[in-house]
Amino acid sequence: MPTTYRDAGVDVDAGNELVRRIAPLAKKTRHPQVIADIGGFSGLCAVPPGMRDPVLVGTTDGVGTKLKLAFLLDRHDTVGIDLVAMCVNDLACVGARPLFFLDYFATAKLDVDRAEKVIAGIARGCAECGCALLGGETAELPGFYAPGEYDLAGFAVGVLERDQVIDGHTVVEGDVLVGVASSGVHSNGYSLVRRIVEQAKLDLARPAPGFDRPLGEVLLEPTRLYPPLVAALRAKVAVKAVAHITGGGLLENPPRVVPQGLGLRFDRRSWPEPPIFDFLRRTGDVPEPEMLRTFNLGLGLVVAVAPPEADAAIAALAEHRVPAWKVGVVTRAATEERVTFEG
Repeated sequence: MPTTYRDAGVDVDAGNELVRRIAPLAKKTRHPQVIADIGGFSGLCAVPPGMRDPVLVGTTDGVGTKLKLAFLLDRHDTVGIDLVAMCVNDLACVGARPLFFLDYFATAKLDVDRAEKVIAGIARGCAECGCALLGGETAELPGFYAPGEYDLAGFAVGVLERDQVIDGHTVVEGDVLVGVASSGVHSNGYSLVRRIVEQAKLDLARPAPGFDRPLGEVLLEPTRLYPPLVAALRAKVAVKAVAHITGGGLLENPPRVVPQGLGLRFDRRSWPEPPIFDFLRRTGDVPEPEMLRTFNLGLGLVVAVAPPEADAAIAALAEHRVPAWKVGVVTRAATEERVTFEG
């Protein structure tokens, strides 16, 4: 009896149908530098014209175990935004403009409707930050993933002038740290989040005490896209350094963008911590050092600027309806602990 690829668990027709459906989504993200539509063996994109000394910047990331919540809630329209954000937000840390994005979607058995929702989210994230969805890969891997589950990886390339790279070398003692609001937990720490949910037997479909929408919706809130905000900041002030607060939280990420010998002192009273973090802290009895090294605690970016420009930076972000606060200062690092907190 003949054996086919479909018998082995791979449906080529389903993959072709997905490509047909996502082609219009990708087309909406095109910009003038895109040379070819999706469907070929490679994506083609030109460097924007008029650049004097362009530098290409590459990043890659995934969504992590936040996907487990999407599976539990059968909601797949926002994790694609997370995927884009986790890549392009890293581009923003050096000031790069996102140029194009590629995704990798892998699952045991391709559900075309579900995959389309995921990739629609990817396209939406790309469109919101002016980044072309240049292509990607869909892999059907029977027996490799649990039924009904998938994994995501993303790859972003940005561009900027060499002499416009933000690298932190101008940061000095006394510079002000401006914290830019996160949209929630973003896409880090979800193994701890899920453990808290499981141990407390929380119902993701119901609002937790003090919340007006289901807990699952709060936890699936997509990661904020920061490239347009960093561009808006740079149009108004001299941005010295930008830290994306991801895995490692406020303890480990900010020191990555300031010179050795300098530290950062945060005032915990200077910004309002979103309620979801205190809920997780109390429900899981999470020690404060663990909160600080796991979550963003309401600050998705930390930006260093000269003191006279801090107010202008906050005003520039307010024009985009994104809150920001003066959350600390750059200090001399007196000990090996380069990040300290008061308040």
